[in-house]
Amino acid sequence: MLLPKDRGFVHPKASEITPQPVYRSRRRWVATAAATLLAPRLAWAAGATAAPKGAVLVGAHSAVPGAITMDKPTSLADATGYNNFYEFGLDKSDPAEYAHTLKTRPWSVAIEGAVRRPGPLGIEDLLKLGAMEERVYRMRCVEGWSMVIPWVGFSLAELIRKVEPTGNAKYVQFVTLADRAQMPGLRSSVLDWPYVEGLRLDEAMNPLTLLTFGMYGQVLPNQNGAPVRVVVPWKYGFKSGKSIVKIRFVEQQPATSWSQAAPQEYGFYSNVNPTVDHPRWSQASERRIGEGGLFAKKRATLMFNGYEAQVGQLYAGMDLKKWF
Repeated sequence: MLLPKDRGFVHPKASEITPQPVYRSRRRWVATAAATLLAPRLAWAAGATAAPKGAVLVGAHSAVPGAITMDKPTSLADATGYNNFYEFGLDKSDPAEYAHTLKTRPWSVAIEGAVRRPGPLGIEDLLKLGAMEERVYRMRCVEGWSMVIPWVGFSLAELIRKVEPTGNAKYVQFVTLADRAQMPGLRSSVLDWPYVEGLRLDEAMNPLTLLTFGMYGQVLPNQNGAPVRVVVPWKYGFKSGKSIVKIRFVEQQPATSWSQAAPQEYGFYSNVNPTVDHPRWSQASERRIGEGGLFAKKRATLMFNGYEAQVGQLYAGMDLKKWF
């Protein structure tokens, strides 16, 4: 849904945003306007080839415990300009430079596997499945850097309930678009394309797992996984699949891209865990992007990225060093 221009709020261009003040003023506006503006669809969705410049998502604050952190949000410039999205290149700046080639309309997501209601869902259909919420999540990369991002979407569980998994569905697999005409990074052999990720069904059903359509109140930029991605805040960032074209419900643990490429480094679970080091670097601390650069004092990494109260029970009795 586009934010009406006659409500007294003028959203700045991305290049003009001073993130913290703008972000806070938008949150105050949403708190007063959500009752009349909250809606699960976006006006630009039907038939558009791309979100118009300045399009804004409307979302109420989430009531899901743990969905709003009080940490200072990362700047919009950093969050959209420093990314891992290898389909557009291996350097952190490559996605922002090259992802303009991605065409996000028309777009559909195939629902496959052990569900009673399989079939394609267009982006317009996906947008109707739940009420938009804003969630401010800590995000942690396996490489040791972190951000705090205000995402917009709704719990993936809303979609899962509507497609009705059968008793055979134990895992959910996410497949990212792989189109060489749009994604120059696919020429690289660093991974076996398409990019695939997966969760246990109970992880996917956890209220914190977000089916995501926007960030910072705007529609998702291409480099951040437009038009639809998942966000799993207690896991390292590569678990949050971007630009999704297939969601499969399967009985066996699915093979995932990084666990296939380097199984000694990337496990299926990939929960943020300061006690389990990557073979090439420690995970005990992290560098928050935007806090003083490479020489800024690091902060301690939190178990499950600080979401232990919400998700720790999912792993009760598991050896988290073995099932990393």
